[in-house]
Amino acid sequence: MLKKNDMAVVTISDMGVDGEGIGKVDGYTLFVKDAVIGDVVNVKVMKAKKQYGYARLMEIVEPSPYRTEPVCSVARQCGGCQIQSLSYEKQLEFKKNKVRGNLIRIGGFEEKLIDRIMEPIAGMEEPFHYRNKAQYPIGKDKEGNLIAGFYAGRTHQIISNHDCALGVPINRVILEKVLAFMKENHISAYDETTGKGLVRHVLIRFGFITKEIMVCLVINGTKLPCAEKLTESLAQIPGMTSITYNINCENTNVIMGNEIRLLWGQEYITDYIGDVKYQISPLSFYQVNPVQTNVLYGQALEYAGLTGNETVWDVYCGIGTISLFLAQKAKKVYGVEIVPQAIEDAKRNAEINGIQNAEFYVGKAEEVLPDYYAAYAKEHPGENAHADVIVVDPPRKGCEESVLSTMVNMGPDRIVYVSCDSATLARDLKYLCENGYGLEKVRAVDMFPMTGHVETVCLLSRKAPV
Repeated sequence: MLKKNDMAVVTISDMGVDGEGIGKVDGYTLFVKDAVIGDVVNVKVMKAKKQYGYARLMEIVEPSPYRTEPVCSVARQCGGCQIQSLSYEKQLEFKKNKVRGNLIRIGGFEEKLIDRIMEPIAGMEEPFHYRNKAQYPIGKDKEGNLIAGFYAGRTHQIISNHDCALGVPINRVILEKVLAFMKENHISAYDETTGKGLVRHVLIRFGFITKEIMVCLVINGTKLPCAEKLTESLAQIPGMTSITYNINCENTNVIMGNEIRLLWGQEYITDYIGDVKYQISPLSFYQVNPVQTNVLYGQALEYAGLTGNETVWDVYCGIGTISLFLAQKAKKVYGVEIVPQAIEDAKRNAEINGIQNAEFYVGKAEEVLPDYYAAYAKEHPGENAHADVIVVDPPRKGCEESVLSTMVNMGPDRIVYVSCDSATLARDLKYLCENGYGLEKVRAVDMFPMTGHVETVCLLSRKAPV
């Protein structure tokens, strides 16, 4: 077994959830950041556990045929892109295999079944500059100069970067104007270690369809000095629609506080996914890749197989993005979400689109769905609450078992499961398929190129009673 500070030569055969390379030395597994599938690397063991360890890449002995030169000069230091050194074609293969492997290993599905029902992964024609949202921490470098960028992996050290390869080009212009404003007016950057300083983050949102721009400064205080100078500078940018600041005086890693104050324009921008229009505030949850969101939701809608007569439940509905997509083809859609502000956004988005067949509930899915089921049974003795289709898009931890059991009890003809974590997806699919459902189709969608993350959408159908 290897121990700390040992040197080893490793062939990288796989990659982990965060894009780190994985290889074995005499059966001992090593995780190596910045190594990609196919690399032969010389590494130094930094942490050794009984069955696996973590090692630092010291030298690439033989580069992988899939290794590419990163577009971004700080890709290795920055924590935003984990796999920019891997060719995009190989990234897609890696992500599809990750979903496939979890369904087989964790879900217990047969390889033949998964290989038969798994559709090609949906990748992007242009896998850069796809993000409509960026959150830049503001700080100082060692010389005391103001900087903006992104945190290095697993740290809060800011790597200066005004021109992220995943963001839109206008971000650089905005950041430089904000930093110039701060410097000229002697406005301080927040220091996490002391809790002092004013500007913590700059949030930028961009409407890919509308070209509307939002800028929100997150500040450690209740007032932004010389704000009129900032708005005068930013308002010159074509498309600028919303300039606000957000108050966050807490000693926390959470970026945004709860209070937004308007400086210029309006408190929201608008954008479209397909034909549905959305109002997006600084605090709104909104998918960051609009191109692939259209693909993902379009796939979910196709799997739902709506004819216009169905009652649909959208569980973990957020601001109603999937709900409103479904409402265009369903008879009735019910959405459930724990965040009250998200439900307010969902109701407003339904209103501005003239959608009247969508109804939204605030609460935990694991409480709302069972409560609805129990209340329906009480009001309609001898009957069960029914949904023709249930769409579920849970957080990374997956669904609570109470949600899954209620879904089974409601007996929808089809369940469409959208997931951001294929491990918890596989676990939940196993439960559903042990309780009357069959897995019909699976498709991975690359929502986050250059990172280790992948979304998956699945179709399950209710089996006929034996």
